Amino acid sequence: MRLAVALSGGADSVALLRALAERRRELGLVLHAAHLHHGLRGEEADGDLEFCRELAAKLDIPFHEARVDTTAEARGDAKSDKPAETIEEAARRLRYSWFRTLMSKSAPGAVVLDAVATAHTLDDQAETVLAKFLRGAWTEGLSGIHPKLESPEGAIVRPLLAVRRTEVEAYLHGLGQDWREDTSNRHLTFTRNRIRHELLPLLEGWNPRLREHLAQMAKLARDEEAWWQAEVARLAPQLILPGRPVRGGGRAAGEGTGAGLSVEVNRLATLAPALERRLLRHAAEQLGAALDFAATEAVRLLALDGRAGQKLALPQGLCAERTARELRLSVIPVSAASGKSASGQELHYSVPIPGTIDAPEFGIRMHIARSTTAVAGDGMAGRQGPLRMATLRNWRPGDRVRLRHSSGPRKVKEVLERLHVTGTARAHWPVLEADGHIVWMHGVELEPEPGLAVTVLEAAPQEISG
Repeated sequence: MRLAVALSGGADSVALLRALAERRRELGLVLHAAHLHHGLRGEEADGDLEFCRELAAKLDIPFHEARVDTTAEARGDAKSDKPAETIEEAARRLRYSWFRTLMSKSAPGAVVLDAVATAHTLDDQAETVLAKFLRGAWTEGLSGIHPKLESPEGAIVRPLLAVRRTEVEAYLHGLGQDWREDTSNRHLTFTRNRIRHELLPLLEGWNPRLREHLAQMAKLARDEEAWWQAEVARLAPQLILPGRPVRGGGRAAGEGTGAGLSVEVNRLATLAPALERRLLRHAAEQLGAALDFAATEAVRLLALDGRAGQKLALPQGLCAERTARELRLSVIPVSAASGKSASGQELHYSVPIPGTIDAPEFGIRMHIARSTTAVAGDGMAGRQGPLRMATLRNWRPGDRVRLRHSSGPRKVKEVLERLHVTGTARAHWPVLEADGHIVWMHGVELEPEPGLAVTVLEAAPQEISG
């Protein structure tokens, strides 16, 4: 087996290379070393490359090297719609792309490798799981670094995932083997470094075995995710149907807006909430959209408690529509900052309360929460139970609002006239609706809704705010 060790020059990768070099005959390995120069850190990175080249020569191991411009790659490219990335994201993408190139059987004149080994340790696993948790990952995100990552070209393997970094350094000291230190690993501007040097040591004051437990959590999450994927694959064809029903039977599953997928809501309602969420997220993924928790709950609530004709617009152009028997999902191209989709359909952003709405087309991000203030007989306190859903949308003719300190409700049209809002901005002015009436309107102060707190995290852009 031809195996390349991803050799950065750091303690972990040097230890992995030395350990495999000692046992290469026993393991039947044709060992290689691979170093990617990311074009960062100047002379320090040049020194890393030279160190790795000399170590491979000392161990009589073929050495592969390449250079990339990570900074340029991270900037993105507006012409090709390539989004900007962080330096860390770009570096990782370039690194793994190069690994696949090394394993590619179509690479001209290259020695084809069967696999690449990276030197991720148990400490790396703990840091990854904690970082995913802090970002609010789903269960699959908590699976962390996988021991083996398959690709069409070959496998990426991580033999040291059960080994602590302290063990790695003790092993190298025993060999009298030095290694390179990446000074950027001490910069606390990077999230991972803050987790490594500040947060994990702090949490270990509460639980000295925290790293081990986080690594165990990752294994549990991986195993459970494998089961969930098989279960969703089994059930999805039974509940998720292409397109929409047509007269006389059958379904229309053509391309274009409105085709999409449909979910049978009666059957969905018989399932456990965990499976409902999985199937709805799976359906969205088939359309190229990724649902976060708030969006998933909004779609689930529409499916289980919505009325026929209700619609929900979500990020990435995903649209959900409730019919008498189905929840229909489709992707509608969005025209930014217009307040409408490319097809001219008004946009709606709905979330359960409490929740956060991200509406880039309106230039607004807002959080809707329950407050402890409630007045008997008024607002939420006078309704049948608490408000459950909030929707950010365009204002419509006939909409009314109650301005603060006003004697009665006013038409939104009249309020916009008083604000001298005209043109496109007026046509697509955003309002927040809950339980059939408007509780927030951009640019004006409304009478507070008892029991409800609305916080605008980002204001609307100029073309909307007028």
